[in-house]
Amino acid sequence: MKIHLLDGTYELFRAYYGAPSSRAANGQEVGATRSLLRSLARLLREPEVTHVAVAFDHVVESFRNELFDGYKTGEGIEAELRSQFALAEEATRALGIICWPMVEFEADDALATAAQRYSQRTDVERVLICTPDKDLAQCVTDKVWQWDRMRERVYDEAGVVEKFGVSPRSIPDYLALVGDAADGIPGIPRWGAKSSSAVLARYGTLDAIPASADQWDIKVRGAATLAQNLETQRQDAELYRRLATLRLDVPLAEDVEALRWSGPERAALDGFCERLGLRTPPL
Repeated sequence: MKIHLLDGTYELFRAYYGAPSSRAANGQEVGATRSLLRSLARLLREPEVTHVAVAFDHVVESFRNELFDGYKTGEGIEAELRSQFALAEEATRALGIICWPMVEFEADDALATAAQRYSQRTDVERVLICTPDKDLAQCVTDKVWQWDRMRERVYDEAGVVEKFGVSPRSIPDYLALVGDAADGIPGIPRWGAKSSSAVLARYGTLDAIPASADQWDIKVRGAATLAQNLETQRQDAELYRRLATLRLDVPLAEDVEALRWSGPERAALDGFCERLGLRTPPL
């Protein structure tokens, strides 16, 4: 069997900025939710999609905000987008899909935990994490792949190396060096994508990078400055790596069989679509 795990927060944001505005009878903006509902329904029509779950950032903040003040928050999220977070979760459940709303952890942590857990099953052929988020690239293995649905790109281990220049296990170290603006991780000065991938392709982790460029056995432009900046901010880099490392201990109650999709919750879906002004339910 194949298991599809979706980043609901990403899907909702993509829908909000890509779909036309639409308002329910009560005046609430619901355009993103309607688009998300249709997108999930299209996925469920695919014959290979049999086991599905969607993770959401129920609240944007997580334990990482306690580790680093600069980490992403909900500040700046438009009110009409924020008001659809709960609707998106309701839409997912009405479609009959398992929904994981994260509070202490992030949606990415839930996806990483689920991918690691379910891929251990011998009857699971593939776990597909449906998101282009570079954080999730660290989860890719021989059985766990990343699927960018919008661009129709699937990344296996070789695909991650081709895209980032490093193996999946080095992705947290890579993000610690280059930073991740979406998550508020600043990175280390002067460490760009090219230098970070070159150094990590050789040494694998932050800890293995020699303190002095004189000890490096690869040639990298500006090596002396890079090494000095890393050594000066070594503790910061280790913190950034911790922020970028996804947790594998999220307490998810569902086993594989609980993810089997057996159809929508018909009464709930019909009522929900009526509230959103959809005359015809997508399923």
